[in-house]
Amino acid sequence: MAATRRPLTLAAAVATAVALGASALSLPAVAAEGSGESKAAPPKLELKDGTLQWGVRESFRKYVVGMAQGKIKAEGGATQAADNGVFTFSDGKGTYDTGTHATDTAFKGSVRFTSTLHKFDISIADVKVRTKGKTGAIRADVTLNGAVQNDIDLAELDLSAVRPGQGDGGAMVFKDIPATLTEKGAKAFNGMYEKGEKLDPATLTVTPGGPVTDKPTDKPTDPTDPGKPSKPAEPGKPAEPSKPSKPSKPSKPAVTSKPTPSQKAAGGVVDGSLSWGLKESFRKYVSTGGKATVAGGAKKISSGYRFPHTKADLDSDAKKVDASFGGSVRFTYPAHGIDMKFSDLKVRANGAKGTLLVDVTTPKGTNNDVKFATLDLSKASYEPKNDVVLLDKVPATLTAAGAEQFANDTTGSPYPAGEKLDPVTVALSAKAGAELPAGDGTDGGTGGGEAGGTGTTGSGSVGGGGSVGGTGSLAATGSSVPSTALLGAAGVALAAGAGAVVAARRRRGAEAV
Repeated sequence: MAATRRPLTLAAAVATAVALGASALSLPAVAAEGSGESKAAPPKLELKDGTLQWGVRESFRKYVVGMAQGKIKAEGGATQAADNGVFTFSDGKGTYDTGTHATDTAFKGSVRFTSTLHKFDISIADVKVRTKGKTGAIRADVTLNGAVQNDIDLAELDLSAVRPGQGDGGAMVFKDIPATLTEKGAKAFNGMYEKGEKLDPATLTVTPGGPVTDKPTDKPTDPTDPGKPSKPAEPGKPAEPSKPSKPSKPSKPAVTSKPTPSQKAAGGVVDGSLSWGLKESFRKYVSTGGKATVAGGAKKISSGYRFPHTKADLDSDAKKVDASFGGSVRFTYPAHGIDMKFSDLKVRANGAKGTLLVDVTTPKGTNNDVKFATLDLSKASYEPKNDVVLLDKVPATLTAAGAEQFANDTTGSPYPAGEKLDPVTVALSAKAGAELPAGDGTDGGTGGGEAGGTGTTGSGSVGGGGSVGGTGSLAATGSSVPSTALLGAAGVALAAGAGAVVAARRRRGAEAV
């Protein structure tokens, strides 16, 4: 049976290329030096003629030149591919440490994203790629509206499954390295992305060179000056033995209450709720100039919205749930053409898997029972506690049908299938009077209550001449929307907002997905 090939890391591939003669001076020749009395420190090898191809994030580029009516400028050694493509940072130079197997390569060029309409100015410069083993990072200086954050890890790189290819002149090519946003990167973009969000993959090309000669920095010592002898350290006193601690009393085993037959039997649910925020970045975007209105018994909470139980079947033994919830939340942003209502939410769960179904309404009509998100219940417990089954903070992922609800005729859906949504919490009780979880936020009222303020735009364009009115938190900012709030709008492009802008013109209209 043939042996399984393990993927090569960048450092290992560079070392292999050098050892096989891909550079002017081979690794064996370098290692042969100093073979006498003492071993020299492992040498560093030169990396040259490097390029980094990386687009940051495609949806962000589309947003800048689309909805934001802005510009993208690559300069100083960076170029952008045609049709709003990815960027190439050039003239990469760096080192490979044969001792630690780490690489460090710096590139020329910068990229600047600007929008007068949405008042943001973001620059990425002094780009570096650092790797060690199967991990790495893209490091850069990021400027946000004049505020500079120098040399931060913008993206994490995962080289565990990347195999090197051969380029011109003995270059090593590492194609489509997966990249995710770091915590510092999220802050650099004013929180528009969340930590761990997928970014565009990166392609790194480097050419191994000869050994790097470190210049001596220390002054030669005078052989006639013996120097002052250092004082011998005083011998420490032996530590006193510590007294043995008293053995702790064994704790009594916790008494677990057995669920009653009515709790474990199918059906019989008398009360419940579903808590969900759709996606935090979308809510923040709408709040910059629009509003979110809850109705039909839905309530505003800090993490989103709570929808009341209408009917449900529950079988905790079989780990099955089929529950429906009333109420609705409607997002409107007239200046950006947004009018979307989410209602009649349903959760269908069977063991470790589940689905969230939603009715989505736009001016074109209603798509009923859209399979909007898949639910990961692998860590959820169906066992009742205090007469309540709580499926708490269940991870939710956008489906292709859900992504289609945000699609438009020009750019499709900037929310891709598989996008992470806000988690879903379901509480169901089979006993009247059982206390449901209180939730994590304040009651925003029912009926026509509004979430995210009542901001409206006076001129129909954000950041132009319009003012933010109403009684929401933005009203006190004066005659124009603040740039930080507008960068929240940019977050929707980074996440999904560009598609929602023209949701009213969706191709599918009233067709059910």
